[in-house]
Amino acid sequence: MSLDPIRVGVTTISPGGTSDPEIRPAVRADLLEVFRIEQASFPQPWPFGAFEGFLDAPGFLVAVAEDGVVGYVVADTVPNHGRPLGHVKDIAVRPDRRGEGIGASLLQRALSALAGQDVSRVKLEVRAGNEPAIRLYRGFGFSHHHTVPRYYDDGEDALVMLRGF
Repeated sequence: MSLDPIRVGVTTISPGGTSDPEIRPAVRADLLEVFRIEQASFPQPWPFGAFEGFLDAPGFLVAVAEDGVVGYVVADTVPNHGRPLGHVKDIAVRPDRRGEGIGASLLQRALSALAGQDVSRVKLEVRAGNEPAIRLYRGFGFSHHHTVPRYYDDGEDALVMLRGF
């Protein structure tokens, strides 16, 4: 199965002059840094233990640079009428490393991992007001499927976005 998403502004050199981070499967030793990025990125962060439950998921990937974990993505599959559905559950980049294309690189690799799991489609939920994330997802072929009113604890709606393979 071929995965050919639209490239989204991935740079090869960051503003600080460092090279692209290595993207690899997450391991237990990464979890504290992942959790810190989660806390810095979201008003309602996942609990630490949630990440432990995804350590074996093929789409739990981290971006690692000289100064540690700089981003992560959590993606897995769920049963869906005989063929698995991919689900991008969480993605974040450390605040001081945003805008370098790390999120796009992580999403690209997660979609490739899901393609290897024979998924027909991938879904994700995103805050309706998170325009940078929505632009990223649209660049990878995701489109708005439906809106879930008051999905988040603070009352914000979620857009459910889908992408086929």
